Amino acid sequence: MHSTDIAHARTPEPATGDRRRWFALAIVMTAAFMDLVDVTIVNIAVPSIQRDEGATFSQIQWITAGYALAFAAGLVTGGRLGDIHGRKRVFLVGIGGFTVASALCGLAVNPEMLVASRILQGAMAALMVPQVLSIVHATFPAHERGKVFGLFGAIVGLGAVSGPLLGALLTEGNLFGLEWRPIFLINLPVGVAALVLGSRFITESKAPRALKLDLPGVALVTLALLMLLYPLTRGRELGWPVWGYVSMAGALVVFAALVAYERAKGARDGSPLIELSLFRVKSFAAGIAVQTVFGVGLGVFFLVWTLYMQIGLGWSALRAGLTGVPFSVAVSVAAGMSVQQLVPRFGRKVLQAGALVMAAGVLIYLAEAERYGLGITSWQMALPLVVMGAGMGLIVAPLTDAVLSEVPREHAGSASGLINTVQQMGHALGLGLVSVVFFGVIDERLAPAEVGPAFVDGFTHALGWVAAVLGAIFLLMFALPKRPAQHVEGAADAEEAAVAGAKEPELVP
Repeated sequence: MHSTDIAHARTPEPATGDRRRWFALAIVMTAAFMDLVDVTIVNIAVPSIQRDEGATFSQIQWITAGYALAFAAGLVTGGRLGDIHGRKRVFLVGIGGFTVASALCGLAVNPEMLVASRILQGAMAALMVPQVLSIVHATFPAHERGKVFGLFGAIVGLGAVSGPLLGALLTEGNLFGLEWRPIFLINLPVGVAALVLGSRFITESKAPRALKLDLPGVALVTLALLMLLYPLTRGRELGWPVWGYVSMAGALVVFAALVAYERAKGARDGSPLIELSLFRVKSFAAGIAVQTVFGVGLGVFFLVWTLYMQIGLGWSALRAGLTGVPFSVAVSVAAGMSVQQLVPRFGRKVLQAGALVMAAGVLIYLAEAERYGLGITSWQMALPLVVMGAGMGLIVAPLTDAVLSEVPREHAGSASGLINTVQQMGHALGLGLVSVVFFGVIDERLAPAEVGPAFVDGFTHALGWVAAVLGAIFLLMFALPKRPAQHVEGAADAEEAAVAGAKEPELVP
């Protein structure tokens, strides 16, 4: 899950006698699972939403990017609110708001309402999700946490495989004639149960010394990303107007203002949204770049892949979901091998090999998509997807630990929160770039017979971009430490951050 300011969130060691802690664990794990599945479920249902609601392609991008943007912008603040006002209280507010937002998504009467509800859902997830590890840390003594983190890893793996399939089954099932809406409405009974049980079984905890909020920092980050993303998603539909280029250039000015403000905020009270001193650590700065660029590549691939299979090839949501299973399984297997066996022996080379293996899978996929065209089958996709999944598994599990390995212990919590934030921001940016790398090569007005070939061409063009992104990631990884340092003092931070890095919404289609 997303570890936010853990270093500042130490609480007295909890007692082992309270059985309620296992009920509390089940509740927060359910919330974590709900968040993970919600993102993956939406991706597989996007073509159905587009068809049934008549949404434009830019609105489709915002249904996914809006969630990622709100989630990213609120993550660090969500963690700090829990430290200040109580993790249980903020968790319950988050899960209650997430449930209401899910209902609004399921009842949306037009694409605009759905986009707005998804942004609200992302903001509520940013309150809910950072509390999970903090509640675990406050509820379980140190000798039990290893077992808990192992259980959490299993939940992440289950969500990775079940999310797309559950989304496909709910979409195909057309329960009560509701089409795609059950993918959101399924959260209602789960959310209500978690709210009722959580209020009873979760023990309240706060940080002894919590950092202050940095709302101007959040506002500047959000404004800069909106100034960048909105013109990217709308530009093609509007004919790339001049104001779009002005807005994107202005985003750089806002980012510069953010850096100046964060520097002043850090000097004034020591609680900036972004701890700028971390970027003096070469491996951390490079790792943040890797996380951001990786998020961009995954944001591009998964949305384009879903559109290619369901709109381009005309496959059902269920067939598309089943086609992605080899990928999910390969990610899970390779991630386990990477952390337990390979990285301890070979260090950074494992991550770089992962980037090259994943790029090889992308290029195999590109060659097969061009060769077979509209006649490609799920079986023919299995090889490139397994290769891609294996490469991705080698990267995602050990990357967070590699990025954090040279960060001072007192900044481990802030650093891990920032890692998760920038990956979500990269994901949102990748979803915005779909307008350029995919829709940019597809004519706006296509006859029905032209849709399939056009989407195949767009898919292969986007895959070329994804391969180039993975090449850039391979080069950036040379700045990571050859072998992640083992912090004895900060072992808890590293372990929690590694678990945090394991949960990413863009892991699966």
